[in-house]
Amino acid sequence: MSLNRRSFLSMTAIATTLAAAAACSSDDTSTAASDAPVDATDESTDEQVVRDANADLVIWTDEVKAGALKDVAQEWGDKQGITVAVQVVADDLQGNFIAANQAGNGPDVVVAAHDWIGNLVQNGTISPITLDSAAEANYSQVALDAVTYDGQYYGVPYCVETLGLFVNKDLTDVTEPATIEELVAAGQASGADVVLSLPVGESGDAYHMEPLYTSGGGYLFGKKEDGSLDPTDVGVGAEGSIAAAKKIGELGTQQVLKTSITGDNAISLFTEGKAAYLISGPWALGDINTAGINFELSKIPGFEGMDDARPFAGVNAFYVAGGGANKAFAETFVADVAKDSSIAEAMYAINPLPPVHQDLASKLESSDTNMVKFMDFASGADPMPAIPEMSAIWGPLGMADANIVNGADPESTMTSAGDEIKSTLGL
Repeated sequence: MSLNRRSFLSMTAIATTLAAAAACSSDDTSTAASDAPVDATDESTDEQVVRDANADLVIWTDEVKAGALKDVAQEWGDKQGITVAVQVVADDLQGNFIAANQAGNGPDVVVAAHDWIGNLVQNGTISPITLDSAAEANYSQVALDAVTYDGQYYGVPYCVETLGLFVNKDLTDVTEPATIEELVAAGQASGADVVLSLPVGESGDAYHMEPLYTSGGGYLFGKKEDGSLDPTDVGVGAEGSIAAAKKIGELGTQQVLKTSITGDNAISLFTEGKAAYLISGPWALGDINTAGINFELSKIPGFEGMDDARPFAGVNAFYVAGGGANKAFAETFVADVAKDSSIAEAMYAINPLPPVHQDLASKLESSDTNMVKFMDFASGADPMPAIPEMSAIWGPLGMADANIVNGADPESTMTSAGDEIKSTLGL
C-alpha cells in the first residue's frame, strides 16, 4: 500500500526495509478545534477517555507515537519513582485535548504537531516551557523556530518532516538539478511517462506545491518586526504569488504538473518506474525501498533566476498541559526530553523519523543517511505557520493551484484566492 503524508502519521512505524511509515508532523493540514467540547475516545470504545487516575504522569498522543514512547516513558518514570501512563487518543487528538484540559481530566503532557500551537495557546491548553542554552544548541534552528509562539517556547521538539526530491537514477543521471528548468529538461529527456510526480489533484495540494510557490516569490503571511507572523498581511494574491502562479501555469501547460497526480498515486508512479522525479517526504521511503528503486534523495530546486524553493517543515513536540494535574512531573519530563537525544533516540529505534537533535543526527549520519538529509532539507524550509489563521489558506490556495495547472488565468485566479482568504479572515 502506498502511503501519503496524511496516512504517514496514523499507520505504523517506518523503517528502511518496510513499506509503511509514520510522520512527525500533523496527520492532516492545520485545523482549529471545534468550539464545542468533543469527547476523547480511544480506538475501541465510544466511552469518554479521561486521564489514567492511577498514574502520576499521563501523556496523550496518537497510536504510532505512543508505541515508540511507552517503554522509554515508563523507564523514565521508574527512575523517578513515579508511574507513567501513555494513553492513545485515536481521533481528533487536538480537539479532545482542548476539551479534556478545560474539563480538568486531561493529560499532563501531549505529543503532537507544532502547527497546533497557536490554537492550543488561544485555548489556554499548553504552557510555555524553558530550554537551557545546552538544549538550544543541540536543536536545529527550524525546530526551535517551529515551537516558538509570541516570543516563547511552547514545546520540546523531537522530530521533523519536510519535502525532498527523489530521483530515479535508472531513468536520469541528473540527480541534483540546479533549477526546475533543468529538472524538466532531464525528465523529458529520460523518456519517462511522468517528468515530475507531485501531488496536485482536482482540489489542489498547497502543502506539496509550497516549494514552487515560494520559489516563484509567493508567501503566506508577512512578518512583524519581532519576526512573528502577521495574520493581517496575506501574501496570496500579492505580486509574488502571481509570479509563482505564472510559473506553475507554465508547468501545467507543459504537462509537468497534472491534476491527475494526487496524494494517492504520486508515490506509486515513482515506485512503478513511471516517473523520473518525485517530490515527497520521508513517508515515501518505505515504499521506494520496498520497490527496489535505484534512487537519490536531493534538495528541491527553485526556478531559474528566482528564489530558493522552501517547502514546509513540520515538527512534532512534547507540550506541557496548562491544566494537567501534575505539572511539576510534566515539566521535569519534557526537560529531560530536551537535555539530550537519549529519549528521542530510544523512540527512533522503534519509529525512525528525521531527527532534530544535532547529536542524534551525527550518530545516524552513516546508517540512516536519508533521514539526516531530511533534517538538512528542513533547515532551508519554513515552519508550517502555527497561527490559527492558517486554516483559511489551505482550501483557496490549493484550488487556485489546481485551476492554474488546468489552464486558468494565473493572475486573476490567484487574486481571487487571496480575496477569499481575506474575506474569511475578516480583512
